[in-house]
Amino acid sequence: MNQFPNLFRPLDLGFLTLKNRVIMGSMHTGLEEVGDWNRIVEFYKSRALGEVGLIITGGIGPNLEGSVLPGAAMMVNEKDVKNHKMVTEAVHDAGSKMAMQILHAGRYAYSDKAVAPSAVKAPISPFSPLELDEEGIEKQISDISRSAYLAQCAGYDGVEIMGSEGYLINQFLVCHTNKRVDRWGGSYENRMRFPLEVVKRIRKDVGDKFLIIYRLSLIDLIPEGSSWEEVICLGKKLENAGVNIINSGIGWHEARIPTIATSVPRSAFSWVTKKLYGEVSIPIIASNRINSPIIAEAVLEDKCADLVSLARPFLADPEFVKKAKQGRTKEIVPCIACNQACLDHTFSMKLTSCLVNPRACHETSLVYKKVKKSKKIAVVGAGPAGLSFSITAAQRGHKVTLYEERFQIGGQLNFAKLIPGKEEFIGLIDFYENEIARLDIQLKTDFKAKKNDLLGFDHIILATGVIPRKTDIPGQSSAKNIIGYQEVFEKQANIGKKVAIIGAGGIGFDIAEFISNSGTSATLDLQKWLKDWGVVDPELERGGLSQSRDHEQYPTDREIYLLQRKNERIGKKLGKTTGWIHRKSLSKKGVQMISGVNYEKISSEGLVVSFGDAKEDLKTLKVDTIIICAGQEPEKKLANSLSDSKTDFQIIGGADIAKELDAKRAIDQGCRLAAQI
Repeated sequence: MNQFPNLFRPLDLGFLTLKNRVIMGSMHTGLEEVGDWNRIVEFYKSRALGEVGLIITGGIGPNLEGSVLPGAAMMVNEKDVKNHKMVTEAVHDAGSKMAMQILHAGRYAYSDKAVAPSAVKAPISPFSPLELDEEGIEKQISDISRSAYLAQCAGYDGVEIMGSEGYLINQFLVCHTNKRVDRWGGSYENRMRFPLEVVKRIRKDVGDKFLIIYRLSLIDLIPEGSSWEEVICLGKKLENAGVNIINSGIGWHEARIPTIATSVPRSAFSWVTKKLYGEVSIPIIASNRINSPIIAEAVLEDKCADLVSLARPFLADPEFVKKAKQGRTKEIVPCIACNQACLDHTFSMKLTSCLVNPRACHETSLVYKKVKKSKKIAVVGAGPAGLSFSITAAQRGHKVTLYEERFQIGGQLNFAKLIPGKEEFIGLIDFYENEIARLDIQLKTDFKAKKNDLLGFDHIILATGVIPRKTDIPGQSSAKNIIGYQEVFEKQANIGKKVAIIGAGGIGFDIAEFISNSGTSATLDLQKWLKDWGVVDPELERGGLSQSRDHEQYPTDREIYLLQRKNERIGKKLGKTTGWIHRKSLSKKGVQMISGVNYEKISSEGLVVSFGDAKEDLKTLKVDTIIICAGQEPEKKLANSLSDSKTDFQIIGGADIAKELDAKRAIDQGCRLAAQI
């Protein structure tokens, strides 16, 4: 019996049939900018072989001024058509359909050539856009339509028009960015003229048997965003203009509401798509934080949408759909929505990849070939590095024995899974446990491996992880109120009502979130999350943004100080796309974040600190608990022992480099080493 009947029901559009209801949503990977089209082909082909119904490319610019940044991918000439045809042919041969997303960045373009309906600078760009005149508007419409026609020539089954996320078309729709008083501004009828002209022009140029998807912003999450009445009005007019499918756009890039980070509840915005369901007669797509077949099936079963769009889950596992169809859901590599190797890379102008799957976008260079001769390999440490190495090596055919000193696998991931908003790590550990059993990896937990245990192996891999860095604050040795972060997580140590956290790196933020939380995590309670972030029904308030959102606080019952030595912004080294979320979450809870701190001494009254190089403003923080999160150091005891005996071994993960407890680097390092042996 099919476990997911709605998910695997074909969709017949008359001129085109999708074999299932799963769409690989648009993601900007940076591959097109690399220009290695064989590499691009391999990336998309592997997802098509994974049996996804429809693939949508990353955003492709229609012209120079509309490109997201100088040098970004465009569809403007015959050379582009020739290159893209390589991709569409490979995807079709693999059994999937493909659409090209046309994205005009408008004022979000990272360029001095940026254009917009009005000269209103975006808060996330240093460039002020030029206001389009009548001739300029005609050029943009013409260029977008020509890109669609060229996409058709390149063999695409359709295009997706990016009409959401705050890009050019979205900018025409709202008064927040459209200050015009001509026929392109003012009334909503005038403001929606631009997207409707774009669709009409494309439909005229490509004919009736070509898929047009329009990504409609259902909830802008910005001041002066679209009203729900306007959203419905545009949706109906888009249908009449020739759009075949409407995709859900959620939030502008400048919105200060998280929409896809791991702290956002699963399928957090499907209720908004459901509001549109029935208002138009064409199929609609639900998107954002749909990362498992069970969640996807539930969205369809609840009639929130006709299709589901998953983007980052296809970075984590190209075979997501195939495994779900075959009943192998436990084998799906879970997307944990961390953003660390995908969006953080994108917004840092690096090539996209995936924390849990380093092969993503590296399919041609990181290859896991089956071995001709199996080797016996000992791996010490079942944290991210040891697990990724062991699983990859076993997949290739090696016989792996994995030693873990603690009673469970996961290493520092077991701390991460306890943090409110990071519950996705539970699923990642479950996946690793399943793979260990499935691949017949010999796991020995609660076992402290020594030199003699490692004799007779062909290779020894040390992934022994990290140990907390020690601090030496005057008065620390005799203090009874000081504990390490591991004690907080592992032993649930008693923590007082007034707490100082020494160290504001990733662990410090996690500890602050952990001890400031009370009750159910908002990640597991959608209504709580919506209230905490000030998201409301767009039918009640424009853009779905509560007018009182900035005044809403949910203070913890603890008084918490998060401290760091460096005199720089707290959390500066957190993820580029998620750091602001962590800072804002703690700020809402009343956590005091202080930088430029010198730790003078620990006294009976609390922690004595001063500030700056001059050590001025001596102050006593009257706290009853001090938690040390001052960084980590590599655990090298076993390595030193093996070095003394001249035994060959290799070190990976935190045992190699402990800086910032980087799971992304640890997993990548483990996979790459396993690919070489």
